Amino acid sequence: MDIATALASFALAAGLMTLAPGIDTALVLRTAAVDNVRNALCAAIGIVAGVFVWGLVAACGLGALLAVSDSLYRLIKFAGAAYLVWLGVGMLRSAMTGHERSQGDAPHERRHSARGWLLRGLGTNLLNPKVGVFYVSFLPQFMPAGVDVVAFSTLLAAIHALLTLAWFGLLIAATRPLARALARPSVTRSLDGITGTVIIGFGLRLALSPSAR
Repeated sequence: MDIATALASFALAAGLMTLAPGIDTALVLRTAAVDNVRNALCAAIGIVAGVFVWGLVAACGLGALLAVSDSLYRLIKFAGAAYLVWLGVGMLRSAMTGHERSQGDAPHERRHSARGWLLRGLGTNLLNPKVGVFYVSFLPQFMPAGVDVVAFSTLLAAIHALLTLAWFGLLIAATRPLARALARPSVTRSLDGITGTVIIGFGLRLALSPSAR
């Protein structure tokens, strides 16, 4: 496999993987619908940063530790599961109590909100060891002979990150024509309830998933 073929094959595989619905998609769509474009973009950037970090970890060989160390895998797994459940419960609480978005929020509060969603997006990926194990097994399949493994793996991770960011950008843009309808309190509570339930489900599934070996 030459470099051009490897890049094209990886881009196709990573693109299909990016399109598959999951917790990242649910989080971005919820934030775009319930909060605003800025917060949704911050959540998307956080998720993409997490994807790239795991790619770098795998490229440097550190991700292999997750595949052979039960203790490390379980530690990250349960931390990630607890985080997802906490995030989902917060959304369910918002769904039950209701919330309003104030257009007159102070600049500091808006910045804090955007930063918070950036960290939430980052956390959903960094605290999921299955992403790291996946990269360890996925990237070597697209490694041409004679290339610098670390550099080429980093390039592949960057391609995946850019594809993911582009997809999230399209999803966020798709919510804009429906912005007025999505802003209704009854709709936002429903979206929070659905997304919170989905995220809790992902958290429980992560906690009950088998070990790395």
